Amino acid sequence: MAALAAHDVPELAAMAPHVLDAANLFLTEETQYLKPEDRDMLSRAFVFSEAAHRDQKRQSGEPYISHPLAVASLLTAWHLDAQALAAALLHDVMEDTGVSKLEITEKFGKPVAELVDGMSKIDKLEFQSKEEAQAENFRKMLLAMARDVRVMIVKLADRLHNMRTMDAMRPDKQKRIARETMDIYAPIANRIGLNAVYQELDDLSLKYLHPRRYSVLSKALKSARGNRREVVNKILDGIKHKLADAHIEAHVSGREKNLNSIYRKMLDKHLSFSEVLDIYAFRVIVKDVSTCYLTLGALHALYKPIAGKFKDYIAIPKSNGYQSLHTTLFGPYGTPIEIQIRTQDMHRIADAGVASHWMYKSGDDSISDVQKKTHQWLQSLLELQSESGDAAEFLEHIKVDLFPNQVYVFTPKGKILNLPQGATCVDFAYAVHTDIGNRCIAAKVNHELVPLRYHLKNGDQVEVITAAHAKPNPSWLTFVTTGRARGHIRHFLKTMRFDESVQLGERLLNNAFASLHLATDFAVDDIWERYLKESSARNRDDVLAEIGLGKRLPVMVAKRLAQLAGLWQEETPATRKGPAVTIRGTEGMAIQFARCCNPIPGDPILGLVKKDQGLIIHTHDCPVLSKGRIDADKLIDVEWDPEVSRLFDVPIRVLVDNARGALATIAAAIAEHDANIAAVSTQEPEDDDARYMQIQFTLQVNNRQHLAKILRGLRSLPNVYRINRTRT
Repeated sequence: MAALAAHDVPELAAMAPHVLDAANLFLTEETQYLKPEDRDMLSRAFVFSEAAHRDQKRQSGEPYISHPLAVASLLTAWHLDAQALAAALLHDVMEDTGVSKLEITEKFGKPVAELVDGMSKIDKLEFQSKEEAQAENFRKMLLAMARDVRVMIVKLADRLHNMRTMDAMRPDKQKRIARETMDIYAPIANRIGLNAVYQELDDLSLKYLHPRRYSVLSKALKSARGNRREVVNKILDGIKHKLADAHIEAHVSGREKNLNSIYRKMLDKHLSFSEVLDIYAFRVIVKDVSTCYLTLGALHALYKPIAGKFKDYIAIPKSNGYQSLHTTLFGPYGTPIEIQIRTQDMHRIADAGVASHWMYKSGDDSISDVQKKTHQWLQSLLELQSESGDAAEFLEHIKVDLFPNQVYVFTPKGKILNLPQGATCVDFAYAVHTDIGNRCIAAKVNHELVPLRYHLKNGDQVEVITAAHAKPNPSWLTFVTTGRARGHIRHFLKTMRFDESVQLGERLLNNAFASLHLATDFAVDDIWERYLKESSARNRDDVLAEIGLGKRLPVMVAKRLAQLAGLWQEETPATRKGPAVTIRGTEGMAIQFARCCNPIPGDPILGLVKKDQGLIIHTHDCPVLSKGRIDADKLIDVEWDPEVSRLFDVPIRVLVDNARGALATIAAAIAEHDANIAAVSTQEPEDDDARYMQIQFTLQVNNRQHLAKILRGLRSLPNVYRINRTRT
């Protein structure tokens, strides 16, 4: 028998009677669905956990064991297996008492130890800040969840009990935990379908984040129950009679919306509580899917539906497997009525989500579909983790993906994809496949071309157009919404920038070798190995990338390599320059053109190595270079490749007559010289003379000669008084 008695385990004699009673209730009644041998293991896990936590108290003064016991008890509502319940009883022993993972493995098996390890924080590592530690803890927990979803189910029960018992904590700690819960844990509960947990965590978060508002709204809601009881009863009776007349068997119930959803509606729509009419929703549970649609028709005959307020989540389920028909009707007294219509199986999944796997092992296809959707999401976490630069970036991606509002769109072949509200064509492309996202150049929505930043709407059919040599644009990061898209774009750009920085670093280092009159191949493998050991770099490519990014000066690396080879003496003069680095304009992100002077081919140029930005190209007479104190070692001789073929931006300022058609005349003259206008703006001239207008153009030109032809052409126009190339 799994029940505990003080005479069987003498150490329990000093335990508070109510805790021992709760333990026996858990082991004898709440876990009746388990086999006797499983309940015996839980009895041993309880005794082990109690002994480990015996000297610890919760801030409320309760024995600490009361918390893991309460967490395990919550999990029995979902009929979780014995391994998960044992992990719940033991979930704090590694973190708080020094019990090792090996010891748990020996006593309770490896699966239990893995679950406990997945929930344990990593406090032993050192972090720069609380935020970094929190992000790393989340990363560890979410990756453990990706391996076994029970980790998150136990963690959510742990958080729910902690939120229920926070009254003894300091207000600042209450707020911090509540914010974390609202940002992460409540959305995860919603994402994996634990609806009841989501709503309670949501409400408790509001209680501790805004205690006064919570109190006022609670009282108002309690008062409204009495005032609106008559209306609610009338609606319930009306629905029941209508369904009976239509010979539809159904269970009809009313429910109160959770407090935080009412509060969010008040904020979003700027309403007072008295103006929020739909604080009640009604649920109709029927026998099968076809009856759901018959019920919808009957209710639309009873009350008029509100246009645009119908959602068919049966044909297109939510990402967490949730299925129901949602409709909003004009009820009696003009009260809007929200109604959900679903089958009994749908109701089970709506209540327990992925936990329905343990509650209802009936082999139902819809339940396996819930597991499949959850598994796909968890696998996407592993993909995000592998491509995120650090824990904070990973957490940022996860937060983005946890927003509950979804849009449902179609591929050209009719497959349904669900994306967060606000998702763009680029988000869609990455949702289809990483390569599609990386190579997309345009998109069609409902057979019409749209910008890549177009926000998708429910029912849109989306087709992505790709090109073999296309690559992600850094500007996409300003409008994508999904963590998957953001993570892949950042990963691609980092990889591309690294490769380009390695190539630039090699060119700069070879240039430095030449300036020191050294052959480019003198630094053989053993010289590099000695340099890597003393510089703490991982490999040669890392050093070259850091040179390209300005984190290491090429001349200093060249000198040290030469010293290690015995080819350099510090007193040898090194003022003579080697060959200049050739600029082609196609080097990518490793080489940038300064916005202060906008160099174009034909301008005398100079390169400046800037930390984390790589090689910045300036004109020789750039005012920024002339004003600042710049280390000579950071200046690099550069020259234009004679075959540069790309276009370059250059700003010009034109002073013209303030007359109708002046802008059109100048634009036409620019077009005659085969130049693009990238941007244009107008402003009053500096002397405020109303006779004139100042126009600022950003032109795209091939080179300095091309610009000179354009300027000569503009100067010949009768309405142009002054024209010049501008610099900051």
